Amino acid sequence: MKKRKPGRTIGEIQVGEKLVFQASIEDKDLLLYLGLTDDANPLYIQHDYASQTPLGRPVVPPIMLTGMITSAVSKYLPGPGSYITRQDIRFLRPVYHYETLEFLLEVTGVDEEGHCVTLAVTATRGTETVLDGTLSVCPPHALPRFDGRVLENF
Repeated sequence: MKKRKPGRTIGEIQVGEKLVFQASIEDKDLLLYLGLTDDANPLYIQHDYASQTPLGRPVVPPIMLTGMITSAVSKYLPGPGSYITRQDIRFLRPVYHYETLEFLLEVTGVDEEGHCVTLAVTATRGTETVLDGTLSVCPPHALPRFDGRVLENF
């Protein structure tokens, strides 16, 4: 297991910080998701079915896109030890298999008293926005006896 330090605490985060990352949707990712959740929606994987719908081809489950966002929160902004307390995400356009999206997370609010940061999130495919929304995130709390070392089981 890779050793990690906790993410940044509330006092280390400032309005205007941004995180940009790209994510590609591959068959293996879709099959893992569908197997894990037992989601048998034919719109997600069956080309014959999806081709007869207005969407024209299989789409990526919206919860997979949400998972990409929550993973970035857990890994990078604010980072390990963070906890999402609220999310409001609008899925504006369908996302299709094999596409690459660019995600932007931006800190739009820091509430030190409430121990919460607000993140705006968007995902684009080229110049087209496919999702947008906001997240409320509780960053990791400062650990009482943490001396800066990595945690063994973290």
